[in-house]
Amino acid sequence: MNKIELLKRLEKYVVFNSTVFKNLVGKDKGYSKLLLHRLKKSNYIFEIERNRYTMHKDAFLITSHIVWPSYISLWSAIRYYNLTEQIPHAIWVITTRKRKKKTIRYLDTEIIFVLTKPKYFFGFKKVDLKGFEIFVAEPEKAIIDSLLFRKISFSEIHSIIKVNIKNINTKKLIDFTLRTNNKTLIKRVGFLLDKLGFDYYKKLKNYIYAVYTPLEYNLPSRGEKNKKWRIIENVTV
Repeated sequence: MNKIELLKRLEKYVVFNSTVFKNLVGKDKGYSKLLLHRLKKSNYIFEIERNRYTMHKDAFLITSHIVWPSYISLWSAIRYYNLTEQIPHAIWVITTRKRKKKTIRYLDTEIIFVLTKPKYFFGFKKVDLKGFEIFVAEPEKAIIDSLLFRKISFSEIHSIIKVNIKNINTKKLIDFTLRTNNKTLIKRVGFLLDKLGFDYYKKLKNYIYAVYTPLEYNLPSRGEKNKKWRIIENVTV
């Protein structure tokens, strides 16, 4: 197989490893290793991390294919759906697989891996990007992940939902929240939607416990107490 044909075949993979490369080359390990090195040196192939390679220069495209299972979420997914004008400084990936490196860089783009429990690994879908399938959180799950992992402030999430309320399925947002069975999260989301005119209290009331929860997790627990949701309003929304 000549180089052009090999590169055409490799281009069909979003991410590949040395075993895939060797099988495509059809030669012994030593020759395959040397050829891989030469193609990397000539910038036909890019190394993402140890034994992970690609021919694609799009970091967003390759991100959810680096480790399996995983999906893109948090700021990255929120931006993907145009729910914010902010340009994320990194691409955030949710995965159930432990990694030694929680952060890597690919072509000057930081990729951050967030470890999650299997029970929180849901609410994502396949989407097409440049003819390939990638895995991205649904808009409502990206919001839930942001609150669950405390990667975006509550006030910012409130603003995102308020501005984009016509494009957000509040029922799905509540269903995803309940699926986490995280009572602190349930109180915060219930309060947030209540402020925006969506009252899900009857559906959520059995999850509301007596201890007051601060609305903004990064600020001191000082402020007016909301008895309905057992929330301390330590930030104005």
